[in-house]
Amino acid sequence: MFGFTTQAKAILITSVKPQQLKCESIENPQGIDILNPSLSWTIQSQANRRGVLQTAYRIIVSTSKENLAKNIGDVWDSGQVRSAQMNNIHYAGKILKSTSFYWWKVKIWDEKGNPSNYSMPARWITGLLGDAPIQAKWISAKGAEKFAHQYQSAKSDFNLKRDLPEYRMYGPKPSDPNFSSVLLRKSFVVKPKIKSAIIHISGLGQYELTVNGQKIGKDILSPGWSDYTKTILYDTFDITAQFKNGENAIGIILSNGMYNIQPDSVRYVKFLVSYGQLKAIASIHLQYADGSAEVIVTDQSWQVSPGPVTYSNLFGGEDYDERLAQQGWDEPNFIPKTKWAAAETCSTPGGKLKGLSCAAAPIMAIENLTPIKATQLSAHKWVYDLGQNASIMPEIMIKGNAGSMVRITPAELLKPDGHVDRASVTQDGIRPAWWQYTMGSSKVEKWFPKFFYQGARYLEVELFPAEGDSQYPVLEELKGVVVHSSAAPIGSFSSSNELFNRIYSLVRWAQRSNMMSVMTDCPHREKQGWLEQYHLNGPSLRYNFDLTPMFRKIMNDMSDSQLDNGLVPNIAPEFFMAGADIINNGFRNSPEWGSSFIIVPWQQYLFNGDVSLVRNYYAKMQKYLAFLDASAKKNLLHSGLGDWYDIGPKPAWGSQLTPISFTASAIYFYDYQLMGKMAALIGKPEEAKTYLNKSEMIRKAFNDEFFNPVTNTYATGSNTTYAMPLFLKIAAPQHREALIKNLVSDIRKAGNSFNSGEVGYRFLLGALDREGYSDVIYDMNNQSDRPGYGYQLKMGATALTEKWDASVGSFGSQNHFMSGQINEWFFHGLAGISEDENGPGFRKMIIKPTVTGDLKWVKGSYKSVSGEIKSYWLRNGNKLSLDLQIPANTEATVYVPATNPDLVMEGSKKAIQVPGIKWIKYEAPYAVYHVGSGVYHFKSEIK
Repeated sequence: MFGFTTQAKAILITSVKPQQLKCESIENPQGIDILNPSLSWTIQSQANRRGVLQTAYRIIVSTSKENLAKNIGDVWDSGQVRSAQMNNIHYAGKILKSTSFYWWKVKIWDEKGNPSNYSMPARWITGLLGDAPIQAKWISAKGAEKFAHQYQSAKSDFNLKRDLPEYRMYGPKPSDPNFSSVLLRKSFVVKPKIKSAIIHISGLGQYELTVNGQKIGKDILSPGWSDYTKTILYDTFDITAQFKNGENAIGIILSNGMYNIQPDSVRYVKFLVSYGQLKAIASIHLQYADGSAEVIVTDQSWQVSPGPVTYSNLFGGEDYDERLAQQGWDEPNFIPKTKWAAAETCSTPGGKLKGLSCAAAPIMAIENLTPIKATQLSAHKWVYDLGQNASIMPEIMIKGNAGSMVRITPAELLKPDGHVDRASVTQDGIRPAWWQYTMGSSKVEKWFPKFFYQGARYLEVELFPAEGDSQYPVLEELKGVVVHSSAAPIGSFSSSNELFNRIYSLVRWAQRSNMMSVMTDCPHREKQGWLEQYHLNGPSLRYNFDLTPMFRKIMNDMSDSQLDNGLVPNIAPEFFMAGADIINNGFRNSPEWGSSFIIVPWQQYLFNGDVSLVRNYYAKMQKYLAFLDASAKKNLLHSGLGDWYDIGPKPAWGSQLTPISFTASAIYFYDYQLMGKMAALIGKPEEAKTYLNKSEMIRKAFNDEFFNPVTNTYATGSNTTYAMPLFLKIAAPQHREALIKNLVSDIRKAGNSFNSGEVGYRFLLGALDREGYSDVIYDMNNQSDRPGYGYQLKMGATALTEKWDASVGSFGSQNHFMSGQINEWFFHGLAGISEDENGPGFRKMIIKPTVTGDLKWVKGSYKSVSGEIKSYWLRNGNKLSLDLQIPANTEATVYVPATNPDLVMEGSKKAIQVPGIKWIKYEAPYAVYHVGSGVYHFKSEIK
């Protein structure tokens, strides 16, 4: 089983207790920027106690930890509220103040009316609430504007010239200071008995903050990407502990990021865009024990200097010269050896400062990869194999003379001669990118980059002596530091099938590598948020990681990118436009992509019980539907990319087997179905009826156009043309059985091989799973000889690749998560953990494991917003055991595989005789029960 006995011993002190307190889905967040944040918790209970329910709660919110300890809710005391709700409870106390600490705790009452102890205290810190302005000015350096020539007009070109003459004409001269990075500093005196210090800060494009020489937080590549003309993300930190009495210093280093991408005639650049010069804004709020306060803000009193990062391009790399580093520049009593200038105030890019409500979890260093192999190519050149393709930044230890240098070029593949192969990570397959470090002394130096990451497995290292010197440096240590979003892992899957375990890992590494400020398509060539991935992979992602903040952010990104006519373009933020035509150009207008704007809020509701995305963006979602309506002809859509990268007779590109109008119109139907549900959800019944009526009109037009009732086929008969009407329930009930049988027959005839692309594949898996044909999914994926996951592993992939056959050619990334929908089936299908629309946020759930193929066992766990769910089944001949953990204050409909429901046991008794287990029905091959929370051990007989 799961080791529940040990867990029970650990928590026998009290029968129930609220735990894992979160504000806006984040533990102890800093920077809450909404007036009524949502509060949530889960419930800890004795492992051997079943049917635990919450019948009431009391929340206390205080402005001090001391008041909270005394049960004084000086801003909110909810009193005892009779409710089972433990998620998405909105703060309803006094109006919150900006830049303030709020402490809170909760107690609950169980189903017997017994109160729990109060939870451990939790905290949130507010950012800038409502329209509260930041008490600071944007500052930069004179001359920095030369490193930020504007390229907004170039965004309309998909393939950009990288060495534009206007840049050479207006860009920096060789004699100008190098403002590829900018240092900003401010020293000031802190009085004794400081009570608190909070900073609000944003640095564009990317920044790092220090106080008295110490880096604040573990974040990197902050503050995150956005449409800087609409949204500028800022961060909030509690920096009280970093200050001391007397003189203190704040330091900020800036560099380019996605905000400022300049041309390069040598290194790879995907596109050009600039929102302006490097700049920062910050306000430090000090509170003292005597009640006094002061605010330190960015203004002309700050000092500025060029930084040691001499080249920074999100696609081309990062160069750092330690000789230019100014030791102690961000510490008190700094005496500069070179002249620092006064900062200059500058204009904003236009966006509104927004905090956690629009931010993903910060990017951090997650783990280290130690090279498994080092191959020497020449006297001063090596290739290191990290053993895993991941989003990385290198960390090195190097010894040599001042001015000596190391250059590190990343790639996913190797050439036959052993050098790194850039074919899969660039658009032209040739241009390099690199990290470059120049030593500042003859001592051993350690370096970790600040502003550039890349997807890679291999690192080609080349050493150079200082100019005029013959001594080469020595690389004493190299690590590949995996960097990505710090979103918490919340799911796990394993089985007796080692190939499936490797496939799960393959997909999960691709997910991790692309969890940045947005979910990127790939961590190298484009680094863009193509929108179809958000809904097609939504469940696969949500089962593995807590991406609630990420999906909030992408909704803001899509909203910011929406055009006046309602179009939500395929990429958000739309850093480059794949052509100007907004009607017929599928690279900018594809309903399978833009409809994430409608599908993501629904998925968020199902998985989290969170209605906020529906409420906040409902009007803009309506506007997108109006755009689709204006584009439709006779209730069908005809623009888009279709079933992208399906398996056809030609090399992968576009949709070869399924009509573009088919997938576009099917999603169009789905949009209206979901809008009908969401309208009803937020109390708009008449609009709900209108939407559902329109969906029926689209259904009829779709079936009239594409369905052949004589042959029971849709359109061209590709896998996708069967799967989408089945999964989305467009097909009429009387035709469903014939359709699924035809689909299964086609897959079997093809040697258990499929032909769907990334759009159709999720619906293919879903249709087969929900229609009871997971054995077909098993056979499709339990092989390595045809294009698919196993084939990619056979070809040496360690992360999911862009193409089903792992080929490179043009656009053949080796780290692409877009077709990773199989992970949804691992959790939903094999482990059987799925949401129940009647109890969103897993307050109600369906446990329906699939026993198929030669699988002997499957384990799955998922930390839902309502608590951790576990499912473990074990087959021994015709005997089956099913161990379940259902969180407190939830309930489940459990489908136990069984040939004879009368023989199903739970523990030592027949299941129907166990108190708290309610018999529902027998739905071959499952005996179906209703259970409350607790741990269950079912046993049955199967075929």
